Amino acid sequence: MNIRAYRESDLSQIVSLFYETVHSVNKQDYSQEQLDAWAPKEEEALKLNTWRATLRQNITYVAQINNIIVGFSDMTAEGHLDRLYVHKDYQGQGVASALANKLELKAKEQGLYEMDTEASITAKPFFERLGYQVIAKQSVERKGVLLVNYRMSKKIM
Repeated sequence: MNIRAYRESDLSQIVSLFYETVHSVNKQDYSQEQLDAWAPKEEEALKLNTWRATLRQNITYVAQINNIIVGFSDMTAEGHLDRLYVHKDYQGQGVASALANKLELKAKEQGLYEMDTEASITAKPFFERLGYQVIAKQSVERKGVLLVNYRMSKKIM
């Protein structure tokens, strides 16, 4: 596995990976209505535009296996882990851990003492294994549909 910095040419693969992952991996914890609100297919073109800016602005890494993008993650300069998604066919192979560790090392290099994220029900046990602690259970509204997630943080220094 190779972890490298994000390139703008990765964008369409990353957006596709996001939709596929949400609609396959997260279906164990969320209803179809919730999945459609979280990752509506009709917003794919909009995501290409909005994510282009944030992925470039944030510290963003891509995981590749045999030149196939199998995961990506990004973090703000303040240490907020914004997105962490692994392709549905590469779950449980250490991709998410490698991406999270890379971001944590970068956060330490930048002198940050803490990282935080908003984890889905599905991702919560993963982040707990990495040492994140739940600060609050949240209900987030997307397109009039409520989704549960968890505000979590981790001390890194």
